[in-house]
Amino acid sequence: MRRVAKWVVAVPMAILALATIYPLIFTANVAMKTRREYVLDRFSLTDTLHWDNIAAAWNSVGMARYFANSLLVVGTSVFLLLWLGSMAGFALSRLPFRGSKALFIGCLAALFIPFQVIMVPLSRVMADTGLIDTYPGLVLAYVAQFLPFTVFLMTSYYRSVPREIVDAARIDGNTVYGVYRRIMVPIGRPALLSVGILDALFCWNDVLIALLMMPSADHRTLMVGVTSLRGQYTDNIPTFASGVLIAAVPVLLVYLFLQRQIADGVTAGSTKG
Repeated sequence: MRRVAKWVVAVPMAILALATIYPLIFTANVAMKTRREYVLDRFSLTDTLHWDNIAAAWNSVGMARYFANSLLVVGTSVFLLLWLGSMAGFALSRLPFRGSKALFIGCLAALFIPFQVIMVPLSRVMADTGLIDTYPGLVLAYVAQFLPFTVFLMTSYYRSVPREIVDAARIDGNTVYGVYRRIMVPIGRPALLSVGILDALFCWNDVLIALLMMPSADHRTLMVGVTSLRGQYTDNIPTFASGVLIAAVPVLLVYLFLQRQIADGVTAGSTKG
């Protein structure tokens, strides 16, 4: 019976894993083909590796610039998210004030609001303030979109910290900010790492917000740049597949080396507090 139970679990999981991995393998295989090989048989394995497709995708439409834009925007956004989210999480978990519960519930409610609902008013506000097609505008849009998630997880994590630690730090003469900087930030490093990875993946994989906030070609992020390849290389699918592969490699490396931290971040809100 145990063997049957194992097979009942293993077979569906193997099918799910294959369905997840196959698109990546197919994309990598297509990226290594010539246009002629793809037209003749798109599903066959390539005989030789044609790295020229990746070079063409990297150089022809400015993928290097898009990559740098994504690094700048994602790095700044994640820094602000962790800074604001950790301070808000500390305040909501260990500094109760009038309306703190309502504010936390508001953060929870914001998690259920899809971006499409606020897309039009956000674009109008950004246009009125001159932030459309600027890096600060996109960073602010990412912070506004993902801050409730960060605050929720950091609040849940900090609630697990014994109150006696905070009280002892205050007795030793630390100010509120001193407790946050010297006690809560070091204790919260595992949660900050997990949440930071998730926020970085959210921002890196985003297309809709970046496409709305960055209409000009020079300011595009990498994912938006990849979508432009589809229109430019409709008849050259291997080059388009190479662009998709370039955009996917950083995400794959993050999942490969930091999968434990990602899992901890996903479960932090349900296991802490």
